[in-house]
Amino acid sequence: MPSLFGSRHTEIRPTRTDLLEVMPHTVWAADELMRDYANLPTALLAEHAAEEVKVVFSGEGGDEVFGGYGRYRAPWPERTLKAMLAPGSGGFRTRGTFRGDARRVFGSALRKGARHARRPIVEAWRAAPADWTPFARMQYVDLVTALPDNLLVKADRMLMAAGVEGRVPFLDHRVVEFGLALPDALKADAGGGKRFLKRWAEQYVPNDHLYARKRGFHVPIAQWLDADYLARMRRVLPATAAIEAWCEPAGVRALIERFGSDSRANRMVWALLQFAVWHRMFIEGPGAEPPRRIDPLDYLEGRH
Repeated sequence: MPSLFGSRHTEIRPTRTDLLEVMPHTVWAADELMRDYANLPTALLAEHAAEEVKVVFSGEGGDEVFGGYGRYRAPWPERTLKAMLAPGSGGFRTRGTFRGDARRVFGSALRKGARHARRPIVEAWRAAPADWTPFARMQYVDLVTALPDNLLVKADRMLMAAGVEGRVPFLDHRVVEFGLALPDALKADAGGGKRFLKRWAEQYVPNDHLYARKRGFHVPIAQWLDADYLARMRRVLPATAAIEAWCEPAGVRALIERFGSDSRANRMVWALLQFAVWHRMFIEGPGAEPPRRIDPLDYLEGRH
């Protein structure tokens, strides 16, 4: 297939089964708890890339360094209200995945811990120079929390599990220093973020690519987990050792009932499913590598 830049592209069309069954292996590869759906397509891309190459470039850091995220452009009244509700945070990243559901879903120990979940965000906000603009401070918070603790973990471990090394040119320290030092007006405006980077790239990339709507690694979990699968999940997941020890099984069942009609419930159910797989793998078991492909509920029931 010819391309604009003369490069060669390989299209991958994973099925629902491909992505669902790679999940336990991504949990093993990550070696820690991660909610991100994007682990799944990243793992599959890494497997396919490994058939031809050993080193790849990846774009992690571009949004943090050049101001690409929409959350950096939240209106002042919204940030002010959130800052009042979460003192010391600057109104940035004030709410976690489980938010108000923690009381119904978490057991007592997790509920106590949840009160401290945002502490790294608050500490990073306070550590940023006070004379920086709120925009720069938000970039800094992401650069020292979410980026190294989540996004880079995902990229590095999914790639390395397939024997591929990732390189992140946007995180060269000189690029980071340059991006943070840009005036806010060159980071974002009413048209979106990464303004400087996009203006520079206009000489190389067509505008309809550069200024297209930002898209992440979307994984349509809500469309994949049908009624039969959810019925099985309602039986299997609340009965796992992880959920019985750390959560409220009745609350987890109620959360699964909301799956498909509530995007927040979708994320929470997926996080709990990953937690149960991780717990079985590393707490109940010795951390042995699971099959490359196995349904997560089969794994939880010991069918491997």
